[in-house]
Amino acid sequence: MPRALLLDAARTPFGSYRGGLSGVRVDDLAAMPITELLRRGRTRSDSALDPSTIDEVVYGNTNGAGEENRNVARMAGLLAGLPSTVPGMTVNRLCGSSGEALVQAARAIRSEEAELVLAGGVEGMSRAPFVMPRSERVLPDRLDVVSTAAGWRLVNPRMSPEWTVPLGSAAERAAEELGIGRTEMDEYALRSHRRAAAAWDAGVHDDFVFPLRDPRGITVRGDESVRTDTGMTKLGGLPPAFSAEGPVTVGNSAPLGDGAVAALVGSQQQADRMGVTPLGELLTGLTVACEPHRFALAPVTAIRKLLGRLNVDLAEVDLWEINEAFAALVLSVLRHLPDIPLERVNVHGGALAYGHPLGASFARVVIDLCRHLRQRGGGLGVASAGIGVGQAMAVAVRV
Repeated sequence: MPRALLLDAARTPFGSYRGGLSGVRVDDLAAMPITELLRRGRTRSDSALDPSTIDEVVYGNTNGAGEENRNVARMAGLLAGLPSTVPGMTVNRLCGSSGEALVQAARAIRSEEAELVLAGGVEGMSRAPFVMPRSERVLPDRLDVVSTAAGWRLVNPRMSPEWTVPLGSAAERAAEELGIGRTEMDEYALRSHRRAAAAWDAGVHDDFVFPLRDPRGITVRGDESVRTDTGMTKLGGLPPAFSAEGPVTVGNSAPLGDGAVAALVGSQQQADRMGVTPLGELLTGLTVACEPHRFALAPVTAIRKLLGRLNVDLAEVDLWEINEAFAALVLSVLRHLPDIPLERVNVHGGALAYGHPLGASFARVVIDLCRHLRQRGGGLGVASAGIGVGQAMAVAVRV
């Protein structure tokens, strides 16, 4: 059975909400990392990457209501200049969407249904449109406008109110049950910003993130949500975000944002043909589910199930990436899995600093895991993410 290898990857900087990338159409944003991968292929050799050999484009996206409607994977491929014969498919597993794209690409390679798949994801939360539900009345006396940027919308009244609480409230409740308080969350958030800032200063992301210029002439070179000037005093001064006196704030929650990620997933034969050293191997991935309001603890189940599938122990994992939707989530997972050493988790920071453009985030996490393992000489890595509506993903890689 062929191994599924990450052959190359590129991502845009992650722009802050209403920040430097908010002037870029979401479908154009989706095309940008594909264009960058094609550029790199041409740079290596005129024949290194033949776009017509790409079997499929698989992209994750959570919104689908704005400029990324009507299958953004297909639109991204066409806008990036791929041949019209390359099909595209968009998948939606909320925060795990781009991870799902990578997992599906890897399965296609291992099953020999494809040799080269372009997988990734996009989210343009700054440009998410407002929607209006259709009225039950022929002549309504009012129209409700709902933002599609994040969270529940047009909720089915048959859903349990407990299930449809904001994700921050759900993470807050899980953390409080474990005795995790505001100070611990803020300290973890500060750790993320400091590590992310240090990584950018050290050039860790230079071979992955490419600068881009938006239609307004604004050039964005790095992730806009990384705060070099924050500290415990600033974080401690922020008000609660989800309850009157709760510990979860905007400072210890991942900021919304805009961004896109793309990766080439292929066989060793493709790697040899392209003349590249793979970033790593996608070993396996899985998804679990639980009650929607318990989503913050679902990564615990996903990680345990993944390790069981691999027949390895926690101690055998060299690096961990746990997507930082909320500091409360990561800390809750680590409280349930105390044998995971903190010094091996999110070693260059996470979404609390980089930002969380939902449909692109988990691919960033998985690819960074491979890159960080390579910088340390290789090993086994596990990435996990809590997903809204009570799901979680876990993906294992080896470098």
